[in-house]
Amino acid sequence: MASLPAGATAVPAPAAPPKGGSRSPMALLLRQLLRRPLVVVALVLLAAILAVAALAPWIMPYNPMKMDIIGRLKPPTAAHWFGTDEFGRDVLSRVMQGARLSLLVGVLVVAVAALLGTLLGLAAGYLRALDGALMRLTDALMAFPDILLAIAFMAALGPSLYNVVLALGIVYTPRVARVVRAASLVVREMPYVEAATALGCSTPRIVFLHILPNLLSPIVVQATFIFASAILTEAALSFLGVGVPPTTPTWGNMIAGAQQYFRQADWLVLFPGLAIVLTVLALQIVGDGLRDALDPRLQKVT
Repeated sequence: MASLPAGATAVPAPAAPPKGGSRSPMALLLRQLLRRPLVVVALVLLAAILAVAALAPWIMPYNPMKMDIIGRLKPPTAAHWFGTDEFGRDVLSRVMQGARLSLLVGVLVVAVAALLGTLLGLAAGYLRALDGALMRLTDALMAFPDILLAIAFMAALGPSLYNVVLALGIVYTPRVARVVRAASLVVREMPYVEAATALGCSTPRIVFLHILPNLLSPIVVQATFIFASAILTEAALSFLGVGVPPTTPTWGNMIAGAQQYFRQADWLVLFPGLAIVLTVLALQIVGDGLRDALDPRLQKVT
């Protein structure tokens, strides 16, 4: 090794960049999801359904509310791909319009349940004095089947789109609350939370700046399952006549209105039912993929 001149200082060589380059958490999550072919298919299917719902006003072949009594109960043809209903309305256009409302209900229910459940879970997990009372409340709500509790709320509130959102949001709040409480019980014992407490940080600062950001993964995973359950339960409520008013074209209302015509026009039930099945199945698969990708114990070391 050559000696340095007098008075010279050795300069360390620049460190080589890490192999493969640095990846953001979102890129790593996406990489984990793309490694599962079934999850990729579900993501593509879910993206297509969301695109159809978003673009429905511009890509619907007919007005979903326009009646044509002469062309009622026509089977699928080149003019009407999904056939027509008992009033001559195009079923494909109504399925597209129903996608907008059914998915809107799912999104709003997730927002309500995530907000209320996160607040209850954080309060129960961090504030020991409230833990017992709040968990007994969630236990009482979870003791009833989801559909029965939703019917009870709808009987008290009355049938409307926003009442369905409120009722289902309350029904699914305990699911989020239990998950958030369980995770916050672990996070609150972490050294950085103890350090923040020792430094005199206020309770809201500790809860929302130190605990909540570390609970986003289980909340997101739970939200996907609630999204799927909300679409199914909304369809069930509409089918029973206690959900969204029958004049609003949701998938559940379409199936409910087609009951008496099922034997002579099975496509009236087939296509909205298939839309519900595919959407819920895609959401469940994506939720399973997110759970596996975000759980370090289920990740393979590569």
